[in-house]
Parts: sequence; C-alpha cells; structure tokens
Amino acid sequence: MMTNAENKAVRKKNRLQEYDYSLPGTYFITICTKEHRNYFWESVGASSARPQEVCLSAHGKIVDEAIKSIHGYYSVISVDHYVVMPNHVHLLIQINADEYGRRMPSPSVSRIVQHMKGYVTKQIGFSVWQKSFHDHIVRGKQDYEKILDYIENNPSKWSEDKFYIEL
Repeated sequence: MMTNAENKAVRKKNRLQEYDYSLPGTYFITICTKEHRNYFWESVGASSARPQEVCLSAHGKIVDEAIKSIHGYYSVISVDHYVVMPNHVHLLIQINADEYGRRMPSPSVSRIVQHMKGYVTKQIGFSVWQKSFHDHIVRGKQDYEKILDYIENNPSKWSEDKFYIEL
C-alpha cells in the first residue's frame, strides 16, 4: 500500500487503467480468503498431496460448484482451468468472441468475480473473501502454458505457496 500526503493508506490500483475487462481474451484470476484463512480443504498441511487427493471441505465444495456454474450464468465465459486451494482460488477464464471473432455482450472480469463471491457468501452464510482479487491478462500461448502449469501443480506445492499458512 502507498500513503498519501495525510498519511492515510491508499489502496494500490490493481486493474490496468483504461483497459476494458469485458473484452474477449484469457484472464488469470486469484481470489484470496480474508486473512488467508484455510476454509477450502479438509486437511491442510505440508504434504505431497496431488490434486486428485485433495479433499475439499464443505466450503470448498461450494466454491467448486460456483466455479463450475459460471458458464451457466454467462454463456460467453468459459473456465479453462482452476484450482481451489485452502485459502485461495486460481481461475483461468476465457471471455469468448462469436464464431466470426466479434465481441459479444459479456460481463467484466470484476462482475464475474463479484457474482461468484456473492454466490459462495450466500451459500455459506458469511463472507470468506478478502475485498479484491488479483488478475493477469494472459498474453500469448507461452504465458498461458506457464499459468496452466502453475495451476495444475499448485496443490502439490502447497507448502511452498506464497499464500501458505500453517495452522
């Protein structure tokens, strides 16, 4: 965070200024829980768990359901890959164009995240989310492949993750 002349905290802008986040393209999104609390896995610890061995908690299953339903709410959006971690979620989403490459009416990335967070909050009964989220506009195949590899390997590297908090 930065500070202004009056020593008040000023939140750093985390979106590209002047960029339309409803444009067709691929976006890598990370959404964290409040205070990085571990809500989404049954057992959290430094293990060599592979993604298929991860057991989602009841809250984690709600998040998983919310992610899987995104395309049902927004037909122009596809979730290419995702992972539900103990205290955060990674999504690789695609805002699609029509078959001629033309832009179709679509929600912004912020709206998609807001909708998903709202659904999860309503189902759980309280908000587990921090205020904002991180996004990255995917720039090309090499960038996409690097992010895909990160998402797929994140659960097995949980103890090395920057969001790792041991209980």
